[in-house]
Amino acid sequence: MNKGLYNRFWRWHFYAALFITPLLLTLTLSGIGYLFYPNVENKAYDDYFFGKSAHTEKLTIDEGIEKAKGQFKGYSVSKVIVLKDPYNTRLTMDDRNGDEKYVFLDDNYQIVGSQNAKYTFSNVMRNFHSSLFVGGTVVNYLVELAACWAIFLLFSGVYMAFKGKAWKKKQNASHHQKNKKWHALVGTIITLPMIIIIFTGLPWSAFMGNFIYSAAQEHPSIGIPELKQNPPTSNMSEIPWATRENDAPTSSDGSGAHAHHNGMSGMDMTNSNRLSVQQLMTKVEDAKISKPYSIIYPSTEDGVYTVARGSNTGVTGLDVSPYDEITTYFDQYSGKLISKVGFDEYGLLGKWFTWGIPLHEGHLFGWPNKVINLLVCLAFIFVIFWGIKTWLSRKKKGEFSAPPNTAKGVSIGFGIIMIILGIMMPLFGISLLIVLLIESCFWFFKKRQLSV
Repeated sequence: MNKGLYNRFWRWHFYAALFITPLLLTLTLSGIGYLFYPNVENKAYDDYFFGKSAHTEKLTIDEGIEKAKGQFKGYSVSKVIVLKDPYNTRLTMDDRNGDEKYVFLDDNYQIVGSQNAKYTFSNVMRNFHSSLFVGGTVVNYLVELAACWAIFLLFSGVYMAFKGKAWKKKQNASHHQKNKKWHALVGTIITLPMIIIIFTGLPWSAFMGNFIYSAAQEHPSIGIPELKQNPPTSNMSEIPWATRENDAPTSSDGSGAHAHHNGMSGMDMTNSNRLSVQQLMTKVEDAKISKPYSIIYPSTEDGVYTVARGSNTGVTGLDVSPYDEITTYFDQYSGKLISKVGFDEYGLLGKWFTWGIPLHEGHLFGWPNKVINLLVCLAFIFVIFWGIKTWLSRKKKGEFSAPPNTAKGVSIGFGIIMIILGIMMPLFGISLLIVLLIESCFWFFKKRQLSV
């Protein structure tokens, strides 16, 4: 066995685990919480999702929307979510401060209740998982960095397990050797599924996520089709001649809290010429688009109604199979179906993440997906636990007992592996340079002290 390479991996594995274990536990536990958010919300918000209003008068959906706007002054509708029975219809409403509210309408389109979007279970878990409730670029980078170093931990752990033959049966094995065996064995088993879970979560990350999204936009043949990036416009000639010269309505800023998950945004505008939601829903039905789907309002006078079925919406009851994902554009004045783009039109990169995100979220292939993700996450927690036990079982009293430093320089094999990982995960590569710089400084000062 190459002792120098082994010790190098062992030392970096130890220190990486020491610094990122709290973050890894946080990400794993919050990930488990998010995994079951539809199950939790179906129970916790039963009255909102499936309840009925005390008012039994039958309204049109447009009357229900107007009633909601009247009850919640200062809020405008940005999205209508039409779900399958027995779910109620859900309105997303925003105010000018960026606050978001969910309002539920029953089958008579009467108001059942409302929620502050910020404090729903799914959004709390998502915020906890992605930004630790703190948010900001630094925290988002820190979360991504922990995920990247977790991949290094898995790779280096597998290398040491095979090189050290950690699972080989030993006579009269010590407590330390038993802990090491279980740490190595379970860690090796979950390496592949854990790496898949981590990589399918990277589209949300701050650094690599933006890189992936930019690549998908710049290269539509492998990523996001041009039509989905730049939706068509409504035909302005559909506006009646008598009112065509009137000042066009303006929309609020579509950034921030109004942004849709795929970059689109909408805001309800006062426009008497525009098709009503009820009329649009008839057009949607004629176009053979089945529930569930979301309706995103036009944000400009020449904007379009966007009707979408998504595989990674983060909304209970709205997700569909990746193969059924579709985004359609309807003229806001005539209701004409202008164009549509579906899974088959996506490039390879777009298809991978359209398929990968629901796999990460645990709803790609029903409850077995949730169970597999749960078992992998629990096994990962146990690997961390056994790792800590392994260290404590060999730790000498009063000493830190870090793995021994190797006197040799960085080997070619170690360098190649780290370069490959650094290219695959740029933020990891940047942190790697910082670690190497720190280690070089320690080596320089130590050498200087010995020479004095």
